[in-house]
This record gives sequence, structure tokens and C-alpha cells, in this order.
Amino acid sequence: MPSPFPGMNPYLELPALWHEFHNRLIVAISDALTPYLQPRYYVAVETRTYLDDDNLDLLVGIPDAIVLTAATTPVASPTATTTQTRPKQIRLPMLIEVKERYLEVREVVTHQVITVIEVLSPKNKRKGDRRTAYEKKRQRVLGSLSNLVEIDLLRENTPMPMIGVEETSDYRIVVSRGTTRPMADLYEFQLREPIPNFSLPLKPDEPELAVDLQAIVLGVYDRGSYQFRIDYHQPVPPPKLSETDQQWVDELLTVLTTNKSSFISYNIRYLPTRTR
Repeated sequence: MPSPFPGMNPYLELPALWHEFHNRLIVAISDALTPYLQPRYYVAVETRTYLDDDNLDLLVGIPDAIVLTAATTPVASPTATTTQTRPKQIRLPMLIEVKERYLEVREVVTHQVITVIEVLSPKNKRKGDRRTAYEKKRQRVLGSLSNLVEIDLLRENTPMPMIGVEETSDYRIVVSRGTTRPMADLYEFQLREPIPNFSLPLKPDEPELAVDLQAIVLGVYDRGSYQFRIDYHQPVPPPKLSETDQQWVDELLTVLTTNKSSFISYNIRYLPTRTR
């Protein structure tokens, strides 16, 4: 069964799902672009690695994050004759290696980075060292001739710095061309809307590639078996929805959970037509 949401599925923002979804999406974008970029360009899947504290809210779902649990039964000495002080369970701070993937469209002959494609993670957006580090990397790209595509499919936390944006949307895609900075294109879309196609800039003298991110996300949803893994009886992950959005989600999921065939018919009738 397809995703019940016409655009981004907010349940994929759950910490337990996001890390895997992020990795799958990065590879899926690379696979979708490659046939249209060959033979002049290739898409490199790059990895950014850093050490972070074991924040369970962010690292749950990351395979390399190991959480130790206490034994349920305390071990006592058989010869003990006095009352022993029972230990209190604590967690010690420790650093965990975290890896984030991003894409670089490179020219085959020169290996020059033409376009950087970032899919933001919670750590990129949450205030702290990781956001500071990402913003520095962002500024390096913006100070170069390389293009930047920044995809933000997370509603929580503060969007990346932008000038001239008065209202904040649920999701956004920024396309910054090296030849037209500081001006950039901003694609804004809400929870109820499909993900818009965006233009992938290459070299200045070449036509841009229209990217159907919605189709890519739906493909990841299907291949990742998220339709079976997501419990739609649970509330939508933070941040809290507006009253009208919550009512819309409740109606959408009521149809889904009570009558799947009715939901499919509803979705076909009301899903907005998208231009490919």
C-alpha cells in the first residue's frame, strides 16, 4: 500500500526511522540522477563522520549506537550477613561515531564538484556544534563556484539561514547556483502538499535537470517496507501540528486504518496532479 500522505510522510521523521530513511534516500537520489547525467557526470556518495554524545532521541535507530541495559536481578553474595547497598543505575557520557551521507555531482574528466546535494538531518538543524559545523560547510560551498541543493524534509527545529523569508513552511528545498549568488530558488511546501519538482543546476552552459523528488521518496517508502513498519495509530512525531492540520491527518488516517480500499479510492480522487 502506498504512503497515505500526498507529499512527505511525517512518520518518517521518527528518530527510529529517520537515519535509515536518510541513507536510503541519498542512494535513491543518486540512482535516479545517474542515467540522466552520464556520460559527462557521475554522482559520488560522500560520507561525513563525526563523534557525538549518545543522545538517545537522535541516535536510536543508528546501528552503530550501542545502548547498555541493566540486569533485572541484582547479584548478591550467598554468605552476606549484612544489608548491602543496592546500586543506582546510571548512564555514563560517551562519544559515538556518527556518519552522514551527502552527494556530489562531479565532472567525469576533471572530477570537479559541480553540485553538492544535502539532505538535512536533525543534527544539522538542532542548535549546537553539529549545526555550527554544517553551517560552516554550507558557507564554504556558497563561497565557491559549485551549486548547492539543500533538501529539508524535517519539520522540527530551525531552518537554515535565509534572507527574505517571512513565513516558515513545513518543508523546503533550496537551489543555489554558483553563478547567481546570493540569490537562490526556494521551493516551499506544506504537509498537505506534494513535494515539488526542483531543478538540478549543472555547468552554466548546460540545461538543468528536473528532479521528481516525490517519486523518489515514494520509491524509498515502498522498498523500505515502511507501510508495514509505521504504526499509524500513534501520533505524528513533533513538532505539534496545527489544529487544522491535525484534523486533516486524523481524517486521512481514519480512512486508512478502517477501510484500505476506501482510502485508495480517496487518494486517487484527491491527490493533486503533478507535472513530471
